[in-house]
Amino acid sequence: MTVSRQTRRNLLLGCAIAPAAMMLHTAAFAQTAPAEDSSVAEIVVTGSRIDRAGFQAPTPTVRVTAEDLSVGARPNVAAALNDLPQFRATTSAQTTGTNTGAGVAPVDLRGLGVNRTLVLLDGRRFSGENDLNMIPSVMLKGVDVVTGGASAAWGSGAVAGVVNLSIDRNFNGFKFGIEGGESSFDDAKQIRVEGAAGTTFAGGRGHFVIGGEYLDNDGVVPKNSRPNIGRWATISNGAGRFVLAPNVGFANAAPGGLIMSGVLRGKTFNPDGSLRDFNYGTVQGTNSIGGEGPSNDDLSPLVTPQKRYATMASATYDLTDKVKLTAELRRSRMWNNYIWFGDHNRGNLTIKSDNAFLPNAVKTAMAAAGQTTFTMGRFNTEAYPTIDFERVATQGTIALDGEFGDSWRWSAYYSHGEQENNIDTPGFFLTQNYANAVDSVISPTTGQAVCRVALTNSSTNCVPINLFGQGAPSQAALDYVTGTPSMRETSKLDVGGFSLRGEPFSLPAGPVSIAVGAEARKESVDRSVGALDAAKAFSSFSFSAMAGSFSVKEAFAEVLVPVVRDIPVFNKLEVNAAARVSDYNTTGSIWSWKVGATNEFFPGFRGRITQSRDIRSANLTELFTTTTTGYNTLTDPTNNSSVYVLTNGGGNPNLNPETAKTFTTGFVYSPPSISGLSMSLDYFNINIDNVITTIAAQDIVTRCANGNQDLCSRVTRDASGTITRIVSTYVNLANYKTDGFDAEISYSTAFDRLIPGAPGRVRARLLGTWINSLTTNDGVSKIEYVKSQGYSFGLGAPKTRANASLDWAGDVFSANVRARYISAGNYNNTVDLVNNHIKAYTYVDLGVQARLPEIAGKEVELYANATNLFDKKPPVSSLYSPYYDVIGRYVTVGARMRF
Repeated sequence: MTVSRQTRRNLLLGCAIAPAAMMLHTAAFAQTAPAEDSSVAEIVVTGSRIDRAGFQAPTPTVRVTAEDLSVGARPNVAAALNDLPQFRATTSAQTTGTNTGAGVAPVDLRGLGVNRTLVLLDGRRFSGENDLNMIPSVMLKGVDVVTGGASAAWGSGAVAGVVNLSIDRNFNGFKFGIEGGESSFDDAKQIRVEGAAGTTFAGGRGHFVIGGEYLDNDGVVPKNSRPNIGRWATISNGAGRFVLAPNVGFANAAPGGLIMSGVLRGKTFNPDGSLRDFNYGTVQGTNSIGGEGPSNDDLSPLVTPQKRYATMASATYDLTDKVKLTAELRRSRMWNNYIWFGDHNRGNLTIKSDNAFLPNAVKTAMAAAGQTTFTMGRFNTEAYPTIDFERVATQGTIALDGEFGDSWRWSAYYSHGEQENNIDTPGFFLTQNYANAVDSVISPTTGQAVCRVALTNSSTNCVPINLFGQGAPSQAALDYVTGTPSMRETSKLDVGGFSLRGEPFSLPAGPVSIAVGAEARKESVDRSVGALDAAKAFSSFSFSAMAGSFSVKEAFAEVLVPVVRDIPVFNKLEVNAAARVSDYNTTGSIWSWKVGATNEFFPGFRGRITQSRDIRSANLTELFTTTTTGYNTLTDPTNNSSVYVLTNGGGNPNLNPETAKTFTTGFVYSPPSISGLSMSLDYFNINIDNVITTIAAQDIVTRCANGNQDLCSRVTRDASGTITRIVSTYVNLANYKTDGFDAEISYSTAFDRLIPGAPGRVRARLLGTWINSLTTNDGVSKIEYVKSQGYSFGLGAPKTRANASLDWAGDVFSANVRARYISAGNYNNTVDLVNNHIKAYTYVDLGVQARLPEIAGKEVELYANATNLFDKKPPVSSLYSPYYDVIGRYVTVGARMRF
């Protein structure tokens, strides 16, 4: 069949405008065809251990090339993958500006949590909590993503799927690149340098490649630099509902001190110690709207500033014609030191009338009123804490791959990895020292300010502190009342395995393939903390020690059986089954399994279906973390108030493994008569029981209000009924459930087939995901999270996400334009908000490249990228959003050289 030029034009146009016309949703990120797996020379993750040439797994698989990863010049692989509709940017530099996981970059398939996406490096686990910052992207040749359960093939953690990073171990020559970037707000400045070199040795029997990258990104500081982000909060509207309000600050603290009780209530101290009226604006609970109430958003970062490098070296050597040795060493470091979040007094200071630093006017007014004390709130800018963090990961791997007989392959490997996580956070108040320093008096012998405790204890080193006016505390006093919470943590991974694959016999429809193997893994963590942390000496934040380990031994088997071939409707029907038993020293043995089938119904049209039981055992953090400390602003539905609450977390050694039932079915169609056209559609349904999670503080309060008495026991209230503390340790929640569709349509062709004489090639592609439902059920209440997409600390997901792109590549110039669509939804389904609606969003990205004439045999390319080209503002209050761009238009320019 001959396809007319007009038909090809229509196909290209249809791919470009299909979001409006077809609303298809993707399961594949292929350039011109659905992801197929045809190599037996290397590991290719397909949700299967079968590596027979031409095998097409029943589990949907996404193939992402190095060129695909470069679109938008994202700072790491995780950020590039998060542009795909199947991923949620749950943890990123944008969501970790003020927590101890600053800047980490794991990936989260389906928004089910980063712990339910298993990340592999050439089919092997790597140390570093799946942080893709630790992998130099210059060494990658692509990424394979299994968008369905794969525990039977690859072990615990593959509940939502598997992300496998493929290293280009055969690279020859040298390549080098440098780029710079900056936002439309003149911040988030970034410098990135990368390079790689590869060569053969020993007469071609061996190959060595080494590469690395360095990145320095200033981040975005403070949050308030973005009008729709900083100082927004959820506030009661006074009529039983809530509203997202701008310019929200503390109503019970001020930078120089705010008097909260007595005759001078409502007065704040000027820098010189004099008093004036505090502008409260409109007060709702402990918040002020539109007044001068301070906020952490005025100082704390929106996007984590970070510096990092990642390096890797790999050597392969053919010991014989049938046996290959691979040795690999990887090392990375990420670090920075920046302003973090404040340690403030929210109306909880008691000031006595004989305080040594209290201005005389205040003492006089108190005396006239018969008042001996007052309470005060203070926003402490003079000792605002910073975070100095460092994460270092080192891993070495040795592997053997071989063949024997006519159709047998084997592999064996061992890997040891260690990650250090070192954090210092100077500037937090020491409870007792601070209390002693605040309670100051005039010494009756010297006439100087001293701590009251010094009157009875002459050996004390207490330094009195002046809190009356911004800038009033002396450095000596600040040094006495503050300390440095600190931790030093080392986690280790030891993992090894052996596998055997082959075709033992054939049936009329083709050879039967099997794969069997065994693996063993041990993970451990040892965290020490500072003496002051261990003594619980800090008022609001401290680290907790943690130590523990677990080990697991596993065995797996898989079979591929060709059933029929080359008959009508059943051109190629194959059945695939796998099973794995995992024996944990913590929870005992547990099974996972998978059954699937593929069939080519007619040329180019292949159907696929799988049913699997997937598992995930608790990780080190979930098992062994001791008490953690943090703060959240949330809404209390019992009294329609907004409160700033202490939140304590921690591990649970009695956690049971998660179990999931996963069902996928779909098709891939590449019409033989239309070269370059491909499309796929897949349905997924994931049902997880015994979910290991920490319930978000807001969800605990909401579920308590809905009647869950167990969660009510985690909420502490004071005598007035105001929430003062929430405990959110890891638990086995009853159930997570999600289902929906992925789809893809793409078309690629020579440009002159569309426009006679036009140079180059064009490609149009549409990818999308439509989620029918995403629910959690704690056994008492069920919460739907689809369309709950603005609140950052929940499971929310848009109904539809889609990417449409159009690329053109010529001999010298090339360009690409991409539109990223997010359907309309709500800010937070769990809160009754007046202004809950978020409109649909479309971001546009643009990239251009130019290849210069060769210079002394060196290929040089210049490029520029702009993400969020039209500088679209995010929805209001989308702080830490996993979906919306809070940075603004971001432009990168760079150059690459290769020879």
